[in-house]
Amino acid sequence: MSYVPSSSSPQTERPAAGSVAPPDRPSRPGWPEIAVGLAALAIVGLGIASLLGRIGLSPVVYGLSLAALSGVAGIAAFAAAVALRIRSPGAFGVRRTTWRWILIAVGAGVAAFVLKTLAIWVWIQIFGEGETVQAPYAAGGSGGLASLILATVFLTLLTPLGEELLFRGVITNALLRYGPIIGVVGSTLIFATIHGLNTVFPAALVVGIITAEIFRRSGSIWPAVVVHAVHNLPTVPFLVAAAAAG
Repeated sequence: MSYVPSSSSPQTERPAAGSVAPPDRPSRPGWPEIAVGLAALAIVGLGIASLLGRIGLSPVVYGLSLAALSGVAGIAAFAAAVALRIRSPGAFGVRRTTWRWILIAVGAGVAAFVLKTLAIWVWIQIFGEGETVQAPYAAGGSGGLASLILATVFLTLLTPLGEELLFRGVITNALLRYGPIIGVVGSTLIFATIHGLNTVFPAALVVGIITAEIFRRSGSIWPAVVVHAVHNLPTVPFLVAAAAAG
């Protein structure tokens, strides 16, 4: 990742000098990329998760595997979407950004963590706590210092990278053709729904809308990844501490 200004926006991809873009090659993702990306996410994510649940792994290894899978599945889904028609990472927002946007993203990530905590509290007051869907992550980080570090790295680096590439680079980017409201809100709803109707749902709404707007304004996927990473950083230590206290 290079932190230098980018002169292009997520809506357009400039062809090289003297070249003409093929008439059948779109310059930004659309519904085909959304469909392929989500299908690949389901196949890789659900398929491997089902397999992991059947092979008798210890709780720590199982939790670490799921933490890694949450990022790997997104990266695989993004790769499938890129391979479909466009094959240019820049058309999906994988382009250089500036230090200014990185600093903005750090602040937005802290704000996202505070707002998601409030959103989860409101959700619990209305619907109850329900199932602790992130319990495997807590188990993955509870095997000692090494497992705590590994689980934190997976959820802080790998997961934000995979999810932002797919949900912002592909889905937000594609929906922005219909305007900022549909692009930002529509992709946020898809992102939150994929996480399920549980206590993660309000957190995903907060993260989704902030990262989608950051992506729309910056034109680069990297500030959105930073927002997501800062938001996720305390997750595993918090889950491990809560499980130990319970």
